[in-house]
Amino acid sequence: MADRRPILFFDSGVGGLSVLAPTARLLPQAPLVYVADSAGFPYGTRSEAEIAARVPALLGRLAERYDPRLIVIACNTASTIALQHVRAALDVPIVGTVPAIKPAAALSRTRVIGVLGTEATVRQPYVDDLAARFAADCVVLRHGSAELVAIAEAALGGEAPAVAAVAETLRGLTGQPRGEEIDVIVNACTHFPLLEDALRAATGNRVEFVDGGPGIARRIAHLTEGQQWPAEPVPGRAVFTARSARTEALVPALARYGLVEIEGL
Repeated sequence: MADRRPILFFDSGVGGLSVLAPTARLLPQAPLVYVADSAGFPYGTRSEAEIAARVPALLGRLAERYDPRLIVIACNTASTIALQHVRAALDVPIVGTVPAIKPAAALSRTRVIGVLGTEATVRQPYVDDLAARFAADCVVLRHGSAELVAIAEAALGGEAPAVAAVAETLRGLTGQPRGEEIDVIVNACTHFPLLEDALRAATGNRVEFVDGGPGIARRIAHLTEGQQWPAEPVPGRAVFTARSARTEALVPALARYGLVEIEGL
């Protein structure tokens, strides 16, 4: 009998779709459950203690309800703060999402790279460690933006992102000393690849943007290699921890990602 256990993706909002999409392309038969913690959104402005307590408890409930074969924390903030706590609490393989500083450093010619994430992510010691390990010969500039997360959520709901507002956020990086030398920016929030066109327009296509989505998809494929999947595709499921007019506005976009069944937790 085919194994119908899903891969479960978890984020505070819809940013994790930038990880789900490349995974679905690699594993088209995989049942997918996408969970947005809309009751706790946004994580980037919450305290580390709150996230460290909330995420493992919530994922414990979700593991009981959906029996996933693997959980993807498709959120840089939750991963850099709570990943170790989740792995200690759950007997399920866990894949985290961390800023793609290593590939950014490999691409950079100016040796000045930017890390664009939430305020909570960019201040984490985990980011210090990644920079020291993989970009020791680079200047690594950081900027946290809650506004860009909100713009990405609104864009998925059908609101065209204002390039001027995106450009203003990017000046938080480029306005720093040596910021004008940045040639690669790490999208250290899974929401931000959803704004790739606006980000490129705001930089005049002079900067390369990198994120961890494709690499995470390859990691998931490796971890599930040899496992059985349903013979026919299973409709994807989106779960919100709180439903509202804002989450309902996202339903058409979720369908484009194959998430056609919508639930509340």
